[in-house]
Formats: sequence, structure tokens, C-alpha cells
Amino acid sequence: MRDNSADFRELFLNDVPLMDVRAPVEFEKGAFPGVINLPLMNDSERQKVGTSYKQDGQQAAIELGHRLVSGEIKQVRIEAWADFARQHPEGFLYCFRGGLRSQITQQWLQAEAGVQYPRVIGGYKALRTFLLTTVERAVNECDLVLVGGMTGTGKTEVLAQLSNALDLEGHANHRGSSFGKHATPQPSQIDFENRLGVDILKKRARDVQQFVIEDEGRTVGSRAVPVQLYRTMQEAPLVWLEDRFESRVERILKDYVIDLCAEFIAVQGLESGFEAFAERLKQSLSSIVRRLGGERHQRLWAIMNAALAEQQRSGDVDLHRGWIGTLLSEYYDPMYVFQRDSKDLRIEFSGDQAAVVEYLKHRSRREA
Repeated sequence: MRDNSADFRELFLNDVPLMDVRAPVEFEKGAFPGVINLPLMNDSERQKVGTSYKQDGQQAAIELGHRLVSGEIKQVRIEAWADFARQHPEGFLYCFRGGLRSQITQQWLQAEAGVQYPRVIGGYKALRTFLLTTVERAVNECDLVLVGGMTGTGKTEVLAQLSNALDLEGHANHRGSSFGKHATPQPSQIDFENRLGVDILKKRARDVQQFVIEDEGRTVGSRAVPVQLYRTMQEAPLVWLEDRFESRVERILKDYVIDLCAEFIAVQGLESGFEAFAERLKQSLSSIVRRLGGERHQRLWAIMNAALAEQQRSGDVDLHRGWIGTLLSEYYDPMYVFQRDSKDLRIEFSGDQAAVVEYLKHRSRREA
């Protein structure tokens, strides 16, 4: 029989299969990448047991839990756990603190299905604390360098070419701007932090001592960058990515029109997907109406609507270049010029994508 484990590092580094027996509401607030939720109690049962615990004590709550999860309900859940255990013989289970719920699950698996399955000591809370500490230690012990640049210069493409990059936008499932939402929702704040923690852990295990991060604001969409990391980013050296205006327009056209439309269609089907995509673009433009001003917003709105109508009619996306180019030249570029000037003393290199990638790779080797 395998022992229960408190080796959180190895669990995450090896992507060990984990079964989370917390209630669905707990799981939705935050979990770990790839973990499966097979709860001991559903949300309603957990609430009733919690109320009983507060009013009548632990023993009464345990007895109520056994009454609520009994008979066919109990058997269905045990079968699901047993299936997971057989499919993942190297895995572990856990509850919130690695206590009563984990132990009951283990006992029922053993007694009813003949399966001995180990648990994570300390449960979800210990795993979560480990990842938070991992991020904090990396911020304190490792070097950071930021990649900045105008909208559409391809900063994410730079990160994709580096083995020591941390893609905050990837972990947050958001491109970072007012137009940055994907067709699928962002992870919870806790999930975002957990994904980042696992990424950092795996890279540090490969002896990465310097991380490259895109120059982000306090939030990526609606997900907050960890406070300590964000503060350190404000003092980190900066590499500035440059590209021609025309290339930036084409990149934004691909990312925010062609690819985003394809995302929505893949999720919702052709007709509903296009309608949702069009609505998302218009919502994104409306979200910055105050900063654009009424006249400019109306002008861009008209161009965007004409572009969407033509795209729906013929599939042609050429008209989208009109609002993209105007938005860059009249809104984003002046804002980024101001930001660049305010960060000028921190910029240690600037160049096109190939030059920036080569510089950052050399910089990483130099610092190693």
C-alpha cells in the first residue's frame, strides 16, 4: 500500500493525478490544474452538515453526513472514486485540510470497493499554501525582466519563444486589453494563481533563475497579478518590442477578429458563435467609450458595424482594418508613448521581435 503524501513539490512537478473530494462550490472557487472533482458531499449536503456541526457538534454532524450519503447515493460515489483510482493507480485524493472527508473517502473505498488509495496530508489548504510560497520565493530569489511595446507588436509571441517566460495572459485566459476576452471565461482568481505557481515551480526545477514577463497592469482582465509580483515588476528592467504599424494592424486583425471569431464558432456553432463574437467586439469598444469620447466612439462604432456586416455576408475581414488602425493611432499609441516615456530609464534594449528574442536568450545565459 502506498503511503499518504506531503511531498507537494513532487505531486505538482510530476502532474500526479489528484481527486478532489470537496463539494463543487469549494472546487469552483479554486482548484489545481488537471484535478478531478468527485465530491463526498454535494453543496446542499455539505451545507446541512456544516449547520449541524455549528449547532450540535462534530458527532451529530458526522452522523447526519452518513445519513445523507447512504444507499444508492453512496454507492454511486464510491464507484466513481474506485474508477478514478483504477485509472490512476499513482494518484492521491484530498479534501480541504486532509482530514475527516479524506479519511471517510479512504475508508469507504477500502471497505466497499477493496481499493486502498492514499490522501494528500494537509489537503487542498496545504497544497495551496505551498504554491503561494513558491511564487513568493521566486519573486524574492529570481531576476525579472519585462517585455513592453505598443499594442499589437507581438509580445506574447516573444514569450512563446523563451523557455524562461511566464505567460500571465495565458494563465488568466485573457489578452490583457479592453478587447482581450476569449470565447471561454477566465479562471477563478485562485485558479489563476495556482496555474502560475505550478508554472514557476516547474521552471525553477529546471534551474531557471530569471523570468521574462510581459509588462502588465495590476490586472489581466479581471484577474489580479499577485501583489508581491506586481510590485517587483514595477522596478524590473524593461525590453521594448518594436514593429511596423502595418504589421501591428495585421496581428490585431488576426488575434482579435479572425481567431476570436473562430473561437466563438468552435464553442457556440456558426450562427450563434458569430453573433456572440460580434457582440463581444461591440461590448469591448463600448467599454472604453468614456476614454474615447463620444464623437470618436460613434465613428469607430460605424466602421466596426460595417466591417461585421461584411464579414457575416461574405467572410471578408478587410474593413476591420479601418477601426483597428484608427484605434491604434488615436487611442492606444498615444497612451503607450506616454507609458514608454515614464519607463524610459528602465529600458535596457529595444528592437524588433527577432532582436528582442535573441537579446533575452543571451541575457538569460549571461545571468545563469
